[in-house]
Parts: sequence; structure tokens; C-alpha cells
Amino acid sequence: MKPTLPGIHHVTAITADAQQNIDFYTGVLGLRMVKVTVNFDDPTTYHLYYGDESGRPGSAMTFFAWQGARRGRIGPPQVTVTGFAVPAAGLEYWRERLNEHGVRGITEEQRFDDRVLTFRDPDDMRLELVATREPGGDAPARGPVPPEYAIRGFHGVTMAELGPEPTAALLTDVMGFSEEATDNGRTRYRAGGGNPYASAVDVVEADAASRGFNGAGTVHHVAFRAPDDAQQIAWQSAIAKRGLGVSPVMDRCYFHSIYFREPGGVLFEIATDGPGFAVDESSEALGQALQLPAWMEPDRAKLEKALPPLRLPEWLQD
Repeated sequence: MKPTLPGIHHVTAITADAQQNIDFYTGVLGLRMVKVTVNFDDPTTYHLYYGDESGRPGSAMTFFAWQGARRGRIGPPQVTVTGFAVPAAGLEYWRERLNEHGVRGITEEQRFDDRVLTFRDPDDMRLELVATREPGGDAPARGPVPPEYAIRGFHGVTMAELGPEPTAALLTDVMGFSEEATDNGRTRYRAGGGNPYASAVDVVEADAASRGFNGAGTVHHVAFRAPDDAQQIAWQSAIAKRGLGVSPVMDRCYFHSIYFREPGGVLFEIATDGPGFAVDESSEALGQALQLPAWMEPDRAKLEKALPPLRLPEWLQD
């Protein structure tokens, strides 16, 4: 069996303020909250998940909410920009909406064949909206953004590297990406045999003086999709044969994960498509209550006391 990686599964970043994060990603960007849980490795802190209506792979933007965390610095080796796909006619709507909400750093550019609107979130993390003819995904059924303009999932990510060649070799020789285009020091790689949805990885070369470090406002890791457990195990073997240290399979309840650092230093994850976010609550009730893995349920009262209270927008609740 030759394993496949259809594209990006999720992107996980760091926020210093859980409530501010919820207000921005649901209230301004109009994403659906698909899961409120805890960081399984640090259960006194939240792990927040946003996505399209069903939270399908390729739409999940997630945050480790480390209250009061120091500000990170964006730079290599990191995912420096996360790009969302919106319908092609939606950029004018989004420019007006972001300005109305006082969002910082709004600029527009043409990149390859795409119109791209760039801006920053409240933690100063770099985001993009990419006008896409076939954005895929399902618009949230409710919320502040009309369905015809809604974010449908990821377009792709940008990675900054001090030396891009080893990263490029991993993407193309091992992970099955194809090189699609190069322009002005940026090379685009596409996963999944040309699948247009949530599949673009742009690699740009940066200098050591701009080296980044993790903290609030930075991406912690990017995860790629494995359709099932058997394919994930095949990827684990392929990565190990490449001489990269890869983790054991970890149960994240909503998917199974393996982790490794690509040659440039960015943390990669390969996550299974299933079992999905409806495994512990109904699809209609996603993101409306704190969910804990079974092994943490005995500590629920203690964890709820340690976690700061959250206020969810009314439109997210039945």
C-alpha cells in the first residue's frame, strides 16, 4: 500500500487569551466552534477548535489557550502564515468586515493566480483569506457571516525556512507533494495529487536574523491528513526510514496523531481523518460544552475549577 496525504488536517497555534480568541474566530471570522476541550498534555489549559459546519479535516483551526503567555516571534523555522479559502467574490465583503472590526494589518496582494487579503488576529498572528473558485467545505449554518462569503476551510500555509532544500525534498520525495509554481522566492507545493482543497504549502527562504520562537501569536504545528490508521502507520515507517525521529501513535480522541520535525525544524503532525469531532457529542451540539477524554473524567470537577470561565456567542448555542 502506498500511503496518501490528501492535504492539511489542522493547524494549531497559541493564544494568550481564550475569550478574546473565541470572540475573534467565531464573532469576526464566523467560524463554528467545533470543540472545547483541554490540552491533553496540560489539562488545566484549554484546547479550542474552530472549523466549518462539521469541523471536517482541512477546516480545523485549533489553539492552545495559555492564558497570559508571552508573545512569540514569527520567523523561521515556523509556519508563518495560515491561509483560509473564501469564495472568489468574497474579498470585498471581507475587507469591509475586517475594517469594521478594527482588524490590524489589512493588505491585499496578487500571489500566483490568487487574490489574497492578509491581516492579523488579536495575538498578532498572520492570517490570509484567499479568493478561491471552488473553496470546498460547508459554511456554518448560523453566525455573523453570510454563507456566500463564509470561510470554508484552509487554502494552505506558508513556511519560512533558513534553507528550504531539505524541506522541499521531504515534501516531494517522501510526502507525495508536487512542486506547482515559484515566484519571488516563494515555492508552492501541492498535496494529494493536485487536490485543490486545503492542500497548498508555500515555502519561503528567510535569513537567520529573523529567526522565530514559539509563544502567543505563533503556529505551534501543522497537521496533515492520513485517511485511516493503516496509512498513518505506513507514514510512520516512511518517516523513520528517512532518519527523522517520529513519535508513537497518540490518541487525541478525535483523531490519532504522530509527530516529527521536518529537516528545517517545523513541527509536523500526521493525523487520521477519524473518528471525528462527533465522537463525544452530537453534530448539532458541537462546541457547546467542555469535553474531556474518558481518562480525565474523574478529574472533571477539579479541572473545571482550574479553567477560566468562557462566554460563547449565542449563535453557537442551540
